[in-house]
Amino acid sequence: MKKYIFLITVFVLFSCNNSDNSYDTSGTFEADEILVTAKANGTILKLNLEEGQQLKLHEKVGEIDPKNVELQKEQVLANLDAISQKTNSALPQIQVLQSQISSQSDNVSILQEQLTNAVRERNRTANLVAKDAATKKQLDDANGQIKVIQKQISAAQSQLNVLQQQISTTKENVDIQNRAILSERKPTEKKVAQIDEQLTNNSIESPISGMVLTKYLNQGEFALIGKPIFKMANLEVMTLKTFVTGDQLSQMKIGQNVKVLIDSGEGKTKELPGKIYWISSKAEFTPKTIQTKNERANLVYATKIHVKNDGFLKIGMYGDVKF
Repeated sequence: MKKYIFLITVFVLFSCNNSDNSYDTSGTFEADEILVTAKANGTILKLNLEEGQQLKLHEKVGEIDPKNVELQKEQVLANLDAISQKTNSALPQIQVLQSQISSQSDNVSILQEQLTNAVRERNRTANLVAKDAATKKQLDDANGQIKVIQKQISAAQSQLNVLQQQISTTKENVDIQNRAILSERKPTEKKVAQIDEQLTNNSIESPISGMVLTKYLNQGEFALIGKPIFKMANLEVMTLKTFVTGDQLSQMKIGQNVKVLIDSGEGKTKELPGKIYWISSKAEFTPKTIQTKNERANLVYATKIHVKNDGFLKIGMYGDVKF
């Protein structure tokens, strides 16, 4: 079909050059067609579009069943919850140690009070010994009692220090264990974000503003990733593709404004403004099936012209161009 259109275009082109020169070249209108494909597998739950319908950019027109992906997300969220439950708390062990510290502190207070009383008793005995009212053995016993109590206080304070150290060690050990468990949490949270992104693929949206040209699937049908759902194109600005000869290149340049003529019925033509936006850098032989030496001199260059659509331009319609 494309070859047929190409031959007709070239025929019109050379007929034009050999006639009254009412136009410089001729071609057919095209549009940049976009094939919208499925980004997820599943049954199409909704598809609100028809051929010829105008769509806006990112307009949601349908949805592919997201149930499987949602179940995956629930599973990952359950894993996150399980990770949280695996973490240990140092609080129960610390509470036991703090209870022991409290008891040991009370014991130190009692011993210090006993020490105060023992020192007072030793001093009283020393005074009595000085007055020969008590024996030296009584004084030695009093001093011995003080030393015993001091050793008990020292042991109790050492035990307090050990208990404080145990609290610090317990906190550190639990933190190390929890870090190992929580290291699994971050990748799992990333997986949740991945699934959320995947869920957006279940939404069927228009990638551009334009018209639906062809609808390939309907609601209730099964979509596969990469399978076409519909085809659309922006018809506000059409492309007129023509072929010009080498000697016409000197009359045209990219960005040049040209006149485009289309058939308006009853033998009349309608003029529309156009702008050249692309000229091929390579020449083509025409027709391609003929390879004689004479035919190789007939070189043409593909050219594309933007034409604002007033509503009458259609894909495949013919148009003439005046430079």
